Amino acid sequence: MITYSASLCLMLVFSLVLLVLAGRDYYQILGVSRSATTNEIKKAYRKLAKELHPDKNQGDPDASQKFQDLGAAYEALADSEKRELYDRCGEDCLKKDGMMNNNDPFASFFGDFGFQFGGEPQHHETPRGADIVMEVVVSLEELYNGNFIEMTRNKPVIKPAPGTRKCNCRQEMVTRNLGPGRFQMMQQTVCDECPNVKLVNEERLLEIEVEVGAPDNHKFRLRGEGEPHMDGDPGDLVFVFKTERHPQYTRKGDDLYTNVTISLQDALIGFTLELVHLDGHKVTVSRDKVTWAGARVRKKGEGMPNFENNNLHGNLYVTFDIEFPKKEFSDDEKEALKKILEQSPNNKVYNGL
Repeated sequence: MITYSASLCLMLVFSLVLLVLAGRDYYQILGVSRSATTNEIKKAYRKLAKELHPDKNQGDPDASQKFQDLGAAYEALADSEKRELYDRCGEDCLKKDGMMNNNDPFASFFGDFGFQFGGEPQHHETPRGADIVMEVVVSLEELYNGNFIEMTRNKPVIKPAPGTRKCNCRQEMVTRNLGPGRFQMMQQTVCDECPNVKLVNEERLLEIEVEVGAPDNHKFRLRGEGEPHMDGDPGDLVFVFKTERHPQYTRKGDDLYTNVTISLQDALIGFTLELVHLDGHKVTVSRDKVTWAGARVRKKGEGMPNFENNNLHGNLYVTFDIEFPKKEFSDDEKEALKKILEQSPNNKVYNGL
């Protein structure tokens, strides 16, 4: 028993040493299991990047390091080749293979998210191509549950070509001598000579995330996927989400609205019904008293998830319509109804507007 315990302790110590040597635990940093899918890794990264960004944690001296660790974890695990190498021998293998480039994945993944280190906007003097804006129709179910949409795009890409071309053209002021004691200042176009390039169409597979609770007209930006620029950077590809009309629910902010038609009998004696929500769960609505036409019931917390905090939800409002029977009642049935309802005529005339 003593020998077995000693061996076990040595194995544990050896495992801890290996973990230290292997570098950071990227799965733990992202808070996902080792069997997590790529989509789960992306969702975890997006959520944590909002929470850990240094601009939102200026009181934390370790905020920048935490954010850099998060970026490194995403860069390694979101790429299948890098992830396979990391799973085999840890972070050190990625560094030895030169597969970690220390770029900022936050910018490429989130696009124009509005954060910069130190809170200062970045100014780019490099010319850039035009942005491309595309509308994407998404369902209410996708906005409630979140989704990833794959799109194929033929993108013009700049490739080397034989010869040279004029580039970096600019306007400069030059002095022209007109004779003794006479000169003229004038503006002149000056260009450089650059290697020639051409545009070649390439097919790209793009992945767009429909974030949980995203509002209508929400924009998802992919940097560098817009129009190319011969002498500068390409523009961005901007997707604008448009909500598809839903047959059952209407969205207003974080709240959902729906109408339910019930029979006159249910309106008078009460009822219990179930509504199928956007993620498939059932919402029970019941009343044991008279329900009048236009009555509204509020189901707290059954609306849309809040975009900034998915743990918060709006409300679901259910408005009732009454379906009256179309049969003709006999005299005896009419008398029986009068005895049950005990209502006197109320012929009030008024301006309902």
